[in-house]
Amino acid sequence: MVYRFLLLSDEANDFRREIKISSEATFLDLHHAIADAVKFRKDEMCSFFICDDDWSKKNEITLIDMGAPAEVDTYLMEDTLLEELLEDEHQKLLYVFDYMTERAFFMELSEIITGQSLKEAVCSLAVGKPPVQILSPDELEKSIEKNLDLGEEFYGDAEFNDDELSTTDTEGFDEESMGNLYDERY
Repeated sequence: MVYRFLLLSDEANDFRREIKISSEATFLDLHHAIADAVKFRKDEMCSFFICDDDWSKKNEITLIDMGAPAEVDTYLMEDTLLEELLEDEHQKLLYVFDYMTERAFFMELSEIITGQSLKEAVCSLAVGKPPVQILSPDELEKSIEKNLDLGEEFYGDAEFNDDELSTTDTEGFDEESMGNLYDERY
């Protein structure tokens, strides 16, 4: 079987890549195909995440063993075949290529083509320019600031007035009923 993946980026609206690869290929083969299609270095830390329909991360497939706890399933790209974890069309994945800022490609297994095979992965569609793989220090700082920009609305009304606090709304919360909050018995 052949898997056809569609890759999109939230950083570059006109960017699209389509990769066709054998279902018997490994996630490492898919990683190499993506890196070739977008001209990324192959030795940078990255991971695939199998996602649900809402893009919530489920299983992680890593480039190297990260020393995860034994109770957590660990999948390595070089040891995991695509067909082991991907069975359904429209399965969603994330390909995180920049761990510092969680930058990723959004992927979908858009088609499973039965009765065909491929020896090597093929980039069958290349539209637009991909985002840069590694941000410069200035771009990294801007990205972090953008992600941390909570704004004054995050903390509440900017026009806060101490007089708005009511001391009469604390009925039932006296020191005796609360006990010592720092008592070790709790």
